Amino acid sequence: MMIAVFLVLGLALLVWGGEWLVRGASRLAAGFGISPLIIGVTIVAFGTSMPEMVVSTKAAWVGQADIALGNVIGSNIFNVLFILGLCALVAPLVVAQQLVRIDVPIMIGVSLLLWALALDNHLGRLDGAILFAGIVTYTVMAIRKSRQESAAVAQEYAQEFPPPKPGRSTKSVLVNIGFILAGLVLLVLGARWLVDSAVTIARSWGVSEFVIGLTIVAAGTSLPEVATSIIATIRGERDIAIGNVVGSNIFNMLGILGATCLIAPHGVAVSPAALSFDIPVMTAVAVACLPVFFTGHTIARWEGGMFLSFYVAYTAYLVLAAQQHDALPAFSAVMLWFVIPLTAVTLAVVLARQLRARKRAPGR
Repeated sequence: MMIAVFLVLGLALLVWGGEWLVRGASRLAAGFGISPLIIGVTIVAFGTSMPEMVVSTKAAWVGQADIALGNVIGSNIFNVLFILGLCALVAPLVVAQQLVRIDVPIMIGVSLLLWALALDNHLGRLDGAILFAGIVTYTVMAIRKSRQESAAVAQEYAQEFPPPKPGRSTKSVLVNIGFILAGLVLLVLGARWLVDSAVTIARSWGVSEFVIGLTIVAAGTSLPEVATSIIATIRGERDIAIGNVVGSNIFNMLGILGATCLIAPHGVAVSPAALSFDIPVMTAVAVACLPVFFTGHTIARWEGGMFLSFYVAYTAYLVLAAQQHDALPAFSAVMLWFVIPLTAVTLAVVLARQLRARKRAPGR
């Protein structure tokens, strides 16, 4: 019971810490004249991933790299399938942001790069340096591209992250620095409680630390993305909702896993199960975004429902596999030979219809 209490408290501290860190950093950046759009595509997208960063680096530092790797892979799958799926069910998501249309191919490319680096079942410091260099390059590119965004998208971000009112500069700076420091303290404490509790639960249930990282830890550390994206969707700020998810996924792989590999004393071991199943699933989820985002630049409600259904199926597979349940072979066969091919055919038909409609449209 006490372990479960510390697990929940750890998750709560991570959410509060991430919220306070993002709030303080966003307002501090606005006070120094940084545009709301740049704040949104960098500080907010990366800041909501800080729980994953703190949990993964802490786990790697104490020799529990399985949790770190599972956290990144599981968070990326959760972000796309659960968060975007849920947001699309709330309201169809219109993909108007140029950054998203550029970042989705980048997300796919980084997923393939991570898969290639992990082929030797190990991610060492050189791999971490390559990944971390990628996040630096990506951030510079995102800032440059944001200056070419449409006025409508820039206005959307300006409404969500308005510049501070004049006359309170010194006080505002101190308050925002206080939010940042308090957020960091909560993140560190929450990460310690979450990782220690997750490891204890994994050992008591006979489940691997990697599976715990894929499920409980991944979903828990993604709560800031859930809150940010759903609130943005309800407010009609759907570019923020989508950009937050895609930007966070890229940051998870490049920034978080890169830092984890650099910090871990012996690097990060990649299990055969992760290499043969979970990393391919993460890559397939990223690839699935391409036709969905491309078909009219909209994530419809039925596509959101499809994403959510796949997350439920993925989680069910992990649970069945961890318990070596008798239903696992039948469940796997249904997914492999019926659900996945049917989904692929459906997306292909929708994509073909959209391309045909564009060719017939006047002026094309």
